[in-house]
Amino acid sequence: MTVFKILPVLLLVMALGCKKNDNANNATGNPRVTSTNPTNNLTGVTRNQEIEFTFSEAMDSSSINDSTFTLMQGSTNVPGAVTYSGDTAIFKPSVILTAATTYTATITTGAKNLAGMGLASNSVWSFTTGGSASVLAVVDLGTAENYVIVAKTAINNISTSAITGNLGLSPAATSYITGLSLTNATGYATSAQVTGNIYAADMAAPTPINLTSAVNDMVTAYNDAAGRPSPDFSELGTGNIGGKTLVPGLYKWTSNVTIPTTVTIAGGPNDVWIFQISGNLTMSSATSIILSGGAQASNIFWQVAGQATLGTTSEFDGIILSMTGITLQTGASMNGRALAQTAVILDANTITP
Repeated sequence: MTVFKILPVLLLVMALGCKKNDNANNATGNPRVTSTNPTNNLTGVTRNQEIEFTFSEAMDSSSINDSTFTLMQGSTNVPGAVTYSGDTAIFKPSVILTAATTYTATITTGAKNLAGMGLASNSVWSFTTGGSASVLAVVDLGTAENYVIVAKTAINNISTSAITGNLGLSPAATSYITGLSLTNATGYATSAQVTGNIYAADMAAPTPINLTSAVNDMVTAYNDAAGRPSPDFSELGTGNIGGKTLVPGLYKWTSNVTIPTTVTIAGGPNDVWIFQISGNLTMSSATSIILSGGAQASNIFWQVAGQATLGTTSEFDGIILSMTGITLQTGASMNGRALAQTAVILDANTITP
């Protein structure tokens, strides 16, 4: 009986001893990389991704730098800056990552803890970016491309505008087109403010069926743009894209997007940009979108689930596909198309396709 009483005590002492040894080993052992973002072998990584890696303990910040961390595309080093805080380091590339490309990240044994002990071995992981190495396909507007403005519920103009192209409204009637001083004709109307024709659902045939097709094609185009998978860039600038240069590709935001300062859209004449915006798009007054390198407004698609608002005297480029509505404030100009599933509101604006 004595032996059986002593045995549990001995086991407890042994367990405590093992725990003590484990703690000692942890205190004097080599640090480790415990997690990374992106994770190893992850695919579909957005091209604006920052590389984050976390250590098992606090590290000597001076040992976490561009000598001990590298990001490689094949044999090419990706330039960037490493910052470190607490037990986590972040590498921010100074160039945009290439679409559909595998990258290899390495943190070497030169990374040391506060006791001066480095990693036992290099920590290496890889990931592959999303997007497509080929040119992004344009969004097909179908018969909606026959109009510079398409709306479902209203087209309201407050002060004299100058619009080049046709206007279409359906299923709402002509009475919901205001501020353009219409002159009615058979199946269409004209206005001194519009270089083109104005159509509404209650006009003579074949206008109603043509407008139904245009509105349906507008909705199809919106759904196409919204449904494009594998974005090249995600949550860029956390929704503030002021001052940025936007290269061709698919962009996605799950929030509002603002343009508080001039934005440059840079690419060739055949390149395509699709901006998926789950919230509102707001462009500040007196700001501009600049096209560079031959980029064309007809290849730039702004899919906006919320309200699109172009500020006073702003200069906008691209095709807006809005589920909620489009408002051009006083003096704003647009090189593109305004295609809204509710209303388009104008105020002394210049619009060209």
